[in-house]
Amino acid sequence: MQKKYIFATSAALVVLIAGAFTYKVYAERNNGIAAIVNGEQITVAEVREACDQNPQFSSNAKFEEFYNYALDVMVNAKLALQAATKANIQATPEYQKQLAAVQDEIARQVYLDQQINAKITPAEVKKAYDEYVAGFKSSKEVKAKHILVQTEDLAKEIIAKLDSKEASFEELAQKYSDDQPELGYFTEEMMVPEFSKAAFAMEKNTYSKEPVKTEFGYHIILVEDTRDSQPLPFEALEEQIKGKLARQAVEQIVDGLNKDAQIEKFDLNGKKIEAAKKEAVETTKPAEAK
Repeated sequence: MQKKYIFATSAALVVLIAGAFTYKVYAERNNGIAAIVNGEQITVAEVREACDQNPQFSSNAKFEEFYNYALDVMVNAKLALQAATKANIQATPEYQKQLAAVQDEIARQVYLDQQINAKITPAEVKKAYDEYVAGFKSSKEVKAKHILVQTEDLAKEIIAKLDSKEASFEELAQKYSDDQPELGYFTEEMMVPEFSKAAFAMEKNTYSKEPVKTEFGYHIILVEDTRDSQPLPFEALEEQIKGKLARQAVEQIVDGLNKDAQIEKFDLNGKKIEAAKKEAVETTKPAEAK
C-alpha cells in the first residue's frame, strides 16, 4: 500500500549471554550462589543481570524457565576465562595487539563523544527544532481504512455488502482483507498514486463505490477524517535532531583535525599523493545601482 508496503539460534543466545557476563555484570551477592567454578562464585543475581542485558533472550521466556541453560552458559564462560588466565593469554602478542586496538577505539570514541556533547547543547537542539517548525509546510492529510483483495469481482461483492449494510466495514475487513485495515493519517505522496487519487477525492465518512486498482490488488477505501498536517512535537523529534546534529558535529570535528594536521599520503608505488587543490570560486557581485 504505501510505497514501501504498509505497514535467535541457541548459538546466538550463547554469545549474547556470554557477552553480557563478560562485559556487564553487576553482582548482588545477597541473592545466593548459583555455582562455584574452581573456587570462583557465580551468583543468581549475576545470572539474572546477564539475562536482563539481553532483551532478545529474556523476552522469550520467564527467567526461571531458562535459568539452568543460562547458568550453564555462564559456567562455560567462567571456565574459558580461567583457562585463558592459566595459559597466560594476557601476555601473548595477539592479546596485546587486540587489547591495544580496543583501547585505541575506546579513546577515539570517548574523545568524539566529549566533543559532540559539548556541541549538542539543549539550546542547539531547541534551535534546530524551531527552524523545523518555521520551515514546516502544511499539507492535507487523510485518515483511512482499506480492504485489500486480489480480484475485482470480490471487491465489488464487498462493496455490495456495504451498500446493503449486511456487515460493517470492520467486519468485512477482518473477513476478507489481505492487509491490515488501519492506515492512520497519511499525505498524498505517502501512498501509490492510484490510491491517493481516490482517497483524496473522497468526502469524510464515505467509502469508495468502485474498487480502486493498484499494483497490490483491489482496494475498498473508507475515509474517516481529513486535516491539515501539523509540525511534530519536540518530544517526537528530539532524538532525531540530536542524531542529525551529532553527524554534523563529527564532520566538523574531523574537518578541523585535518585542517590543523600535517598529513602526507603515498600511493601503492610509494609516490606521494598530492593534495587536491580546491578551485577558487569567483563570485560576481551585483552591479551597484546608479
